[in-house]
Amino acid sequence: MSTPSIPTSSVSSLGKVAVLFGGTSAERDISILSGTGVLEALRARGVDAHAFDPAERELVELKREGFARCFIALHGRHGEDGTVQGALELLGIPYTGSGVMASSVAMDKVMTKRIWVADGLPTPKYVRLAADQQSREQVRVVPDLLGLPLIVKPPREGSSIGVTKVQGYSEMQDAVTLSAKYDADVLCEEFIEGEEVTCAVLGHGLDAQALPVVRIAAPEGAYDYQNKYFTDDVKYHCPSGLPEAEEREIQRIALAAYRTLGCRGWGRADVMIRASDRKPFLLEMNTSPGMTTHSLVPMSARAVGIAYEDLCVRVLASAALDSEGKV
Repeated sequence: MSTPSIPTSSVSSLGKVAVLFGGTSAERDISILSGTGVLEALRARGVDAHAFDPAERELVELKREGFARCFIALHGRHGEDGTVQGALELLGIPYTGSGVMASSVAMDKVMTKRIWVADGLPTPKYVRLAADQQSREQVRVVPDLLGLPLIVKPPREGSSIGVTKVQGYSEMQDAVTLSAKYDADVLCEEFIEGEEVTCAVLGHGLDAQALPVVRIAAPEGAYDYQNKYFTDDVKYHCPSGLPEAEEREIQRIALAAYRTLGCRGWGRADVMIRASDRKPFLLEMNTSPGMTTHSLVPMSARAVGIAYEDLCVRVLASAALDSEGKV
């Protein structure tokens, strides 16, 4: 899947580009890291790219200032949940990544699971606790349904924010309280004991392709916010070192998960491989993946000969609008 550098003539046709990063979500700091990397990469390839923080400027300025397309390097709410995508649709400015509906659905892990389950794709069992279902009595019975340990997390946040691994009944209430600080709903999920991997996807529809799988080895299995972004303790393996059949199966379900949600441009599926039987389970789909120095999509792309700068240009070149009929 190697790709040559984008010709200079093609780069110039991309026009004036806004890299959207920062924003107002709990993932603002990570977005700034991602966006800064993308901005520098695009400029290194000769793209007329400019920083744009929606937390500091109104999106309508994009139209006033003549931007031809946007690279969305926003993470979390108001960035990858369909809201910015909808605004750009109204402004008529093509943007990277999935459209309004796919972005909105993929941001909500409960809705994502419902679609995957309906399509027969493997995902851990779960219980959704709405705002009026979080009494001590209701919270206490969740381990009876999912077993222990289990995971408690806000369904519409990313970067492991507000996530707790619950080992016993006594920890449930604190875990739910923490998650509820970030989201009115709380997602309780069966814990899959095993290896964590991730699989990036580039493209659209039947032309979409899965990149090599990245296997994640975190200290004591703690692939949390701190370890993801601010330490070098996590080890990433690409090639993954998995048996070829396992790698192909993970790529297959990642592609299926991407397509059934209607994603386009690029995305990244996070997957757990259960140790007991090596069965993979889909955790979530990221429609605006991280692009920091620790990020996994660039790592996977490098494994097939796509340099970071070329990956950024390739994603930018795929920018589109829902109204163009490409969803």
